[in-house]
Amino acid sequence: MAVSISVVLLLLILAAIFLRNGGLKISHAIVCALLGFLLAGTSMAPTIHEGITATADVVSDLRP
Repeated sequence: MAVSISVVLLLLILAAIFLRNGGLKISHAIVCALLGFLLAGTSMAPTIHEGITATADVVSDLRP
């Protein structure tokens, strides 16, 4: 659960930065959000969740 919230917050911050810099239009942000909601309701959702969790585990194990 914490990983999901962290990813959502990271994506929200990135979207806000892109929007402020003019690299992301409101329509693009809406399409991306709708795509995310639609993907969450498909059979691919568990696979996507496992991939994000595995990536977060790999990143958390890295030591600089």
